[in-house]
Amino acid sequence: MTKRVLVASPVKQKEVILKEFLESLEKLDKSGLQMDFVFIDDNNEHSLLDHFARGKNNVRIIKIKSADQYVCNEQTHYWHEELIWKVAAFKNKFLEMAYEEGYDYLFLVDSDLYLHPKTIKHLISLQKDIVSEVFWTKWKPDLQPLPQVWAADQYRLFQAPRGQELTEEDVEKRTREFLDMLSKPGTYKVGGLGACTLLSRKALSRGVSFSEIYNVGFWGEDRHFCIRAVALGLELYADTHYPPFHMYRESELAKLTEYKKKIRAKSRKTENTKVSVGKHKREAGNKITLAMLVRNEAGRYLDRVLEQAKQYIDNAVILDDASEDDTVEVCKKVLAGFPLTIAINENSCFNNEILLRKKLWQMAVDSQPDWILILDADEVFEDNAPEVLKSLAKQKDLYWYAFRLFDMWTETHYREDSYWCAHKTFRPFMVRYVPGFAYRWRETPLHCGRFPINILHLKGENHPLRLKHLGWMKPEDRLYKYYRYKKLDPLARYGIAEQYESILDPRPNLVPWSPK
Repeated sequence: MTKRVLVASPVKQKEVILKEFLESLEKLDKSGLQMDFVFIDDNNEHSLLDHFARGKNNVRIIKIKSADQYVCNEQTHYWHEELIWKVAAFKNKFLEMAYEEGYDYLFLVDSDLYLHPKTIKHLISLQKDIVSEVFWTKWKPDLQPLPQVWAADQYRLFQAPRGQELTEEDVEKRTREFLDMLSKPGTYKVGGLGACTLLSRKALSRGVSFSEIYNVGFWGEDRHFCIRAVALGLELYADTHYPPFHMYRESELAKLTEYKKKIRAKSRKTENTKVSVGKHKREAGNKITLAMLVRNEAGRYLDRVLEQAKQYIDNAVILDDASEDDTVEVCKKVLAGFPLTIAINENSCFNNEILLRKKLWQMAVDSQPDWILILDADEVFEDNAPEVLKSLAKQKDLYWYAFRLFDMWTETHYREDSYWCAHKTFRPFMVRYVPGFAYRWRETPLHCGRFPINILHLKGENHPLRLKHLGWMKPEDRLYKYYRYKKLDPLARYGIAEQYESILDPRPNLVPWSPK
């Protein structure tokens, strides 16, 4: 089902800045979305909004007349109480329109931002009810750049539980940690946000509002919005994958050219190779899409996994997490002749698996799949898989298949003991995509699962076809994984501490693999 998004902005803006803002709206990735635009034209002396709307049936302009003066110069932007609550009323108008007209999302954005083309589609993929894309600004020329999101209160940039006394050194350290966190690609829970925010239908239905809370003394309508939202049971998130460029001062437009160059450079790193499926084409509804997350897999098991996959898949989507070797080239070489989409992260998100899994899922969804089969680069089926999987894909009344995964310690033996018994449990590996189904994820940075957690609400089947997990076979791989888990999960919050320790057991119990 196509998602409907209303992009909304109150506009009182200089012509040179608004021109760039509107250009970024034109370039937004709108694939798979019905994207409409609404602007409140607040006494602008130019006609850029009218030009933007010309020839489009998805743009509305609400013109108002007021005597307010909004001053912004090379120092800062000057706000006063009357102006703040006028803008709050504009934003409430957008909230009302989006809810009453049945939109799935409302995207509220300030008119002095140049958006990355992927902004809205990425924010939707996060499945958060309220999430802002982070940008950085020198609020005054002599200050350091700071984000438009914050941890708590008016604009506190550090976490401080109530009743805890902090020294100046503590405050400085925690502020630095908060800013360092926001400087890395990720999605983080915050206490306040604004200016570039996606709201879900759920948030709209809860009654979020920018109206003043009369007994709260914080300055600015965004503070009142955020407090009310949390009181209504919603959570606030900040995302840092596609930061927009903030045109806070006209003098900063000179840097916008470099920002645009970076966008173009990143887009060239995302390759979409479309090849005729030829002999691989099968009956509509049976298509199997392989989805795979890879990082530094050259010289390991990737060739072997993909060579087998070629025998049963129709297309592949691969997310490379900033590999430093020839992983991407291996994928292209082995899958030559197949429809292949490869996306390459510029910076690794290896320490936050949920972001990678959700991005890979969205890539698979964008390829218009029937079935999505998610394998890691070291997982291979037993030899009869091609015939079995093609047959399974023809089933019309099932929505997932679960298989057993055996942790191979050698080519001929798998491990079995109290901590190594994954092969006794069936887990989904192949899922039929259902447009319109409200998929939900386990939001943890590690061990989040490769599929949304609620797919088991649909009808599926445990199947005897088996998978081999080859990634434990080499001692150096086991050592690497041991230290990785100890680093990412030192308190074993997402896994089992004893299992982590057992990875290096010198005498594990091994069972022979019996071919069928």
